[in-house]
Amino acid sequence: MLKEKIEKIWNGKVSDLSAMYEALEKLDRGELRIAEKHEGIWKVNDYLKKAILLYFKNSSLEIMQGGICPFFDKIPLKTRNWMKQDFENSGFRSVPGSLVRYTAYIARSVVLMPSFVNVGAYVDEGTMIDSNALVGSCAQIGKNCHISDGVTIGGVLEPLQANPVIIEDNCFIGVKSSITEGIIIEEGAVLATGTMLTASTKIIDRETGEISYGKIPAYSVIVPGTYPSKNGIHLACAVIVKRVTEQTRRKTSINELLRD
Repeated sequence: MLKEKIEKIWNGKVSDLSAMYEALEKLDRGELRIAEKHEGIWKVNDYLKKAILLYFKNSSLEIMQGGICPFFDKIPLKTRNWMKQDFENSGFRSVPGSLVRYTAYIARSVVLMPSFVNVGAYVDEGTMIDSNALVGSCAQIGKNCHISDGVTIGGVLEPLQANPVIIEDNCFIGVKSSITEGIIIEEGAVLATGTMLTASTKIIDRETGEISYGKIPAYSVIVPGTYPSKNGIHLACAVIVKRVTEQTRRKTSINELLRD
């Protein structure tokens, strides 16, 4: 079993790296992914993060041609040496200035504006990664999402027990937002411009006053806010102001022309 083989490499019991390379290829093709949803719960496949870390450990820095200028790194770009047929087979659109590292999976009908997608990430069908956006290592992005201009989706490789950021299907992440530390954005949620979310950010439901952490409920509309703390100081939070309506969906949908 692939998992057991990688664990043996990780623990120094074998020196044959073929299982590591197999895992990396399957990540790159989307046959395996860092995190998967089973019966409503996201499960992280730690052994695949170990495979990526082993790749770093067992690779040397080398010159990599990047078109405009060379790079000096251990992991090559996903599209190195690709020809027209390779892009047509993969089915995603990559504009000048979009960079994807090897082991990140980009599904069909994805649009990559000038952006950066890091190792082990997964970007599902119909999603747009807009200009100046960062999809961090191992982040999981669902179908038909819009990751707007300047958004930061945090990455994670270490510690191994840390969870990646997960954005489920049909989500809209507003301009200059930042989502880090294993936050889960459930299906259909909409984040307003400049929303900042970490594991310790209070998520306050305006209607009920309920406070939660780490997860944005499905079809919620979230805006940045503040709440009173000690000595009259207000601290940042995220506020659930309403549920997504058809009007909200029209405002945040991607023009189908951009997907073609």
